[in-house]
Amino acid sequence: MKKITRRTIIKGTGLTLAGSTILSPVSSLFAQSEFRKKRIAIVGTGHRGSGMFGNKVQQGYSDFVEFVGLCDINPGRLQFALQEIGTTCPVFTDFEKMMRETKPEILIVTTVDSTHDQFIIRGMELGADIITEKPMTTDEVKAKNIYEAEKRTGKKVTVTFNYRYSPHRAKIWQLIREDAIGKITSVDFNWYLNTEHGPRYFRRWHGLRDKGGTLLLHKSTHHFDLLNWWLDSDPQEVFGYGDLEIFGKNGSFRSEKCRGCPHQEKCQFYWNIHDDQRLFDLYVKNEQYDGYLRDACVFRPEIDIYDKMGVLIQYANGCQVTYSLTTYSPYEGYRIAFNGTKGRLEAWIHEKQSWPMADYDELRLTRNFGDTELIQIPNTEEGHGGGDRRLLDRLFKNPSAPDPFKQAAGLRDGSMSILIGVAGRKSIESGKPVRISDLTDFQPQAVRPV
Repeated sequence: MKKITRRTIIKGTGLTLAGSTILSPVSSLFAQSEFRKKRIAIVGTGHRGSGMFGNKVQQGYSDFVEFVGLCDINPGRLQFALQEIGTTCPVFTDFEKMMRETKPEILIVTTVDSTHDQFIIRGMELGADIITEKPMTTDEVKAKNIYEAEKRTGKKVTVTFNYRYSPHRAKIWQLIREDAIGKITSVDFNWYLNTEHGPRYFRRWHGLRDKGGTLLLHKSTHHFDLLNWWLDSDPQEVFGYGDLEIFGKNGSFRSEKCRGCPHQEKCQFYWNIHDDQRLFDLYVKNEQYDGYLRDACVFRPEIDIYDKMGVLIQYANGCQVTYSLTTYSPYEGYRIAFNGTKGRLEAWIHEKQSWPMADYDELRLTRNFGDTELIQIPNTEEGHGGGDRRLLDRLFKNPSAPDPFKQAAGLRDGSMSILIGVAGRKSIESGKPVRISDLTDFQPQAVRPV
């Protein structure tokens, strides 16, 4: 067995702890005297909007962009966002008014998933390019409407698939491109949310299908995009299974929310939001404006999404994938294995919140009739394994930089990732396989169009 050193991997892959070789340095454009900051606005100032796309952007990219407006239906969250981001830009509860008065060049959409299409489309119509959180939207009709609006307006939609940007996942992409295990014939992919992370989705609006489209959309879109990107092919047909067996109506007791719940002593999923001061200030202090509960009961009967789900995906290049998502695992992470004509590439990744672990992720590369290599990739960076910072660099520092790993994602990428989830959901409901070509005008290709 041959073990590859960390130094060898960093040098050989172009992956560094700082990530400087994944994205090119700021181009000369930003050094020219005529350079001016891009005008950006956010609609949706919840956890992700005020944090990753608010505070982190203001702190790290204020030389390149400036906030000109924030919009949310909740005026309390808007005031929180102003303070957290550290900006003095105007705030709005009227989206049309914000767009017309501030005229942003870039609109960042971080609202409830089912409303993304409204703001993406209208934002483009009012003159802005769009950066949207994943999933891009929640069904095939909305995806088609977004495509038509992009074509009609000439504006651009960018989807923030930060998982593509972590060094560990980029290394997988590189090994596949180097033909390390030959043609990929099948993939086994199992994702586990632990008993701390998984229940979060059932406490929030994500537990309602008409808000998040089920976790096959909200969560799995990350994973489906990785598969599309790694395999460089389009999904062709999907067959799915799913059920709700732990949360929602399955609870033997329930309350409105965790705060003041009479069952908190015996509820294994009880969560005290007072322990997270930021979330308490962002949500609890502003419930009076819209009634949104950040610590709603995971057993409330209106929950109508799946807590276990699995799909079989047939790709246009002939590869078949088995995928599952579990929301109540004792640990957090995933297992993946790529089976190829020349060998096998696999990983078992434990997320840090599960238990103490090494400061590297490990890939196991085994060649048919050959040796096994254990490949270590540093994982000491915060924010989805360093993916967040690398994504923000591309979005706000130099969007036109070279993209050797093809990590930038546009409308077609966003569509193909959600269509696997949509097809999986339809298959679960009908008991029949669903073809992607029946859902979209994008015809699945054996090799994804550039």
